[in-house]
Amino acid sequence: MIRLGLTGSIGMGKSTVAAMFARRGVPVFDADAAVHRLQGPGGRLVAAIGARFPGTTGPDGVDRALLGQKVLGDPAAMAALESLVHPAVAEARAAFLAANRTAPIVLLDIPLLFETGGEAQVDKVVVVSAPADVQRARVLARPGMTAERFEAILARQLPDADKRTHADIVIDTAGPLADTQAQVDAVIACLAR
Repeated sequence: MIRLGLTGSIGMGKSTVAAMFARRGVPVFDADAAVHRLQGPGGRLVAAIGARFPGTTGPDGVDRALLGQKVLGDPAAMAALESLVHPAVAEARAAFLAANRTAPIVLLDIPLLFETGGEAQVDKVVVVSAPADVQRARVLARPGMTAERFEAILARQLPDADKRTHADIVIDTAGPLADTQAQVDAVIACLAR
């Protein structure tokens, strides 16, 4: 099995690229989706997050907007949250790998791959990238996103240029979707040999 780590800064098109791999039959582990399940209604982390960050949980699980207000810009609070989330996501990833152990290629979609040292657990790193102006326009078009929140998120992420330097493969998402799909198909074809 070849374990591909997929990463890229916010707004670079990582989810779109992951979906393209999935449509080609590559099993995809989505770390963000795992976090949403763990923090959603009845999720395993809801009680622990509620205890550490009072007022951020309810019947629908974790209120991510409220939690974000409590941890963004507060390194100690962010570290406390990560100490709860990262081990649970690692367990979900291990279960995914076990369930897909016969697949020739799997994709691990991990937004903070470099920031968490996750590149050591994959065989190849794929970075999705686009010019900064394209990224900014994509992110600020999201509901509820502000320039300040975007900057706070960027501050926690390794700069795009550094990610590209450490990548084994870079997929440029600035162009038409057909161009991005062609790049994904080329990666799969190359690795399937």
